[in-house]
Amino acid sequence: MTTSEMSILPSWLDPEVILNGAGPWATAVVMAILFAECGLLIGFFLPGDTLLFIAGLLVATGTLDVNIWLFLALLWVAAFVGNMVGYWIGRKVGPAVFKRPDAKFLKPEYIEKSEAFFAKYGKITVVLARFVPIVRTVATVMAGASKMDAKIFTLYSAIGGALWVGIVTLAGYFLGRIDFIAENVDLIFVGAVVIVVLMSAIPALLHLRQRRRRAAER
Repeated sequence: MTTSEMSILPSWLDPEVILNGAGPWATAVVMAILFAECGLLIGFFLPGDTLLFIAGLLVATGTLDVNIWLFLALLWVAAFVGNMVGYWIGRKVGPAVFKRPDAKFLKPEYIEKSEAFFAKYGKITVVLARFVPIVRTVATVMAGASKMDAKIFTLYSAIGGALWVGIVTLAGYFLGRIDFIAENVDLIFVGAVVIVVLMSAIPALLHLRQRRRRAAER
C-alpha cells in the first residue's frame, strides 16, 4: 500500500501525489512549496514536513533522480529565502497593520507583546518554529513585524532551516523504507507536532501559574 493511499491529506495536498505528478520538475516544485510555506502567510496550509519526508524517501528509492546532498542544499536555500521574504514582509507591512486603531483582531498591544517575546526568546523560537506547522509561517512574519534584529534572524533562520530540512528529509531517506513508517507518515507527524506543542506550552503554563499565585497572594 502506498503512502498516498494511507494519507489523511486531500489528494491535492498529498506529498506523494504532488511529487509523482511533478515528474522532472519535482525538485523545483518542492522548493516552491517550501518557499511559500516559510515566507507567505497564504502558504500556512502546505504540507512541508510530510513533503520533505516523502521527498527523502523517493530520493532513496530512486524515484527522484537527484543527489541527496544537492537536494538538501537546494531545499535549504528555498526554506531560507522564504523565511527572509516573510521576515521583510512582516517588517515592512506588519507595524502599519497592527497600528490601525479600528483593528478588532490585530491590535497594537499584540505587536508590543511580540516585540518583548522575540527580544527574550527570539533565537530559539526562530529555530524551533521550523518544526511546527503554521507556526513556522506565522512566526517568520511576526519576527519581522516585531522588528527582531535582522542579523540575528538571518543567522538563526539559516540554522533552523538547515536543521529542519536536514533532519526531516534524511529521516525519510533512511527511515522511509520501513513499511510502518512509510504508511503512517501523516499520523507520525501529527503526533510529533502535538508533542512539540505540549512541550513548548509547559513553560508558558508554569509562568501563568506563577502569575496567578502571586496575584492571589497580594
